[in-house]
Amino acid sequence: MERPRFHFTPEAGWLNDPNGFAYFDGEYHLFYQYEPDSLLGTGAGKHWGHAVSADLVGWTDLPVALAPDELGAIWSGCAVVDWRDTSGFFGGSPGLVALFTHWREGVQAQSLAHSADRGRTWTKYAGNPVIVAPELRVFRDPKVCWHAATGRWIMVVTIGQRARFYTSPNLRDWQEVGEFGQGYGSQSGVWECPDLFPLPVDGASGRERWVLLISVNGPGGSTMEYFVGDFDGWTFTSDNPAATVLPFDFGRDCYAAITWADLPPDDGRRLAIGWMSNWRYAHDLPTAPWRGALTLPRELVLQERPEGTRLIQRPVAELRELRGQTRQWPVQTIAPETALNPALTGEGVEIVVTFGNVAAREFGLKVRAGGGRGATVGYDTARQSVFIERGEEDNAGLARFGGRSEAPLALDGGQLTLHLFIDRCSIELFADGGAVVLTDLFFPADHGAIAPYCAAGTVELLALTTYDLAPPG
Repeated sequence: MERPRFHFTPEAGWLNDPNGFAYFDGEYHLFYQYEPDSLLGTGAGKHWGHAVSADLVGWTDLPVALAPDELGAIWSGCAVVDWRDTSGFFGGSPGLVALFTHWREGVQAQSLAHSADRGRTWTKYAGNPVIVAPELRVFRDPKVCWHAATGRWIMVVTIGQRARFYTSPNLRDWQEVGEFGQGYGSQSGVWECPDLFPLPVDGASGRERWVLLISVNGPGGSTMEYFVGDFDGWTFTSDNPAATVLPFDFGRDCYAAITWADLPPDDGRRLAIGWMSNWRYAHDLPTAPWRGALTLPRELVLQERPEGTRLIQRPVAELRELRGQTRQWPVQTIAPETALNPALTGEGVEIVVTFGNVAAREFGLKVRAGGGRGATVGYDTARQSVFIERGEEDNAGLARFGGRSEAPLALDGGQLTLHLFIDRCSIELFADGGAVVLTDLFFPADHGAIAPYCAAGTVELLALTTYDLAPPG
């Protein structure tokens, strides 16, 4: 399978969790869990790969930032800009500090490194590890933010099926202050890759809630959830009952998403990217020499809705720079045998489509179904759900790969609008203004037609606009 056209991948080697998102001196830094192609299968352990971008669209690969050492492999973590030089590493100037999990023979501890040259070279702290908890089997993935109300750094890590919080004045000396999660949300697997940040509700500066992102890896696969609540500098309190599970992404291939630190105040956005895969089959995907991709960058906002305060995800505006040829199709009725004229094709395409006057059991888009492989993006009127379906036998015979991912979604005034990004082997679907998001990989035989369909009735194609997406230049 060819590399994606507009999703980030390494040219060769293994990629999984994104790490260390920071914005500094005009650059978005993207670190990620990485094993060079030459070391795959050797047991050498995880590194931090590194890339930078000026616009979130075109990425420049840089040398490996952090490599395994005598303390172990370099697992997931974060990076922050130490603007006040609280760490004392930078002689009074700002610099980048990375905090990460060292892993050796099943023991996990938190360590740090710093860079005074815009992330080009890194020095590991002589006092590593800075936090140890040998009694814990799962103790990993630190995410750090500056807590202005208390004037301290806050770290959140995961410990089994809970999140633990630490605080520090200098990024080197840490004190445990609280925990959250016992019996909350999904308890189906190990919690990983937390993130913690405040957001205004409906953009109103006077009302702010905190969001806690959690990735859950269990026997059924990899999923993400989020909690909305309050953080007082010591611990997190959820606004919702313990049994409430709020999916971050209803698809099967968005995991370990984290957000950028230190965007300029005049930007003000909270941006996230996730790993576009699933531990259930990640090692079996038919790609080489690249192995692993990241989702598109998304802006996160909080919105008050009838069911409560909910997280909304929107593709970042910078993605419009990828748009090439724009095409529009006329209003038409779609019946089971209707063919779109002219046909819609493309290796990389953005689609905005609206359906209405629904008199069908099911409708949507067939995506690259040629050669007996492909995916269906559809709406089930009886279940009132939007879905992506892929068959195991239709996707290179991957074990545990087939089936349907779906999300509840009522029609809006009898209409359904879908915003899709379709790359060579992935679909990212945004619906209901970004309240519903599904991300799924699929492995088509070719880059053939994308066509509307319906089952047992008719549906009106009210609007269809497509944009050919070119690789960043």
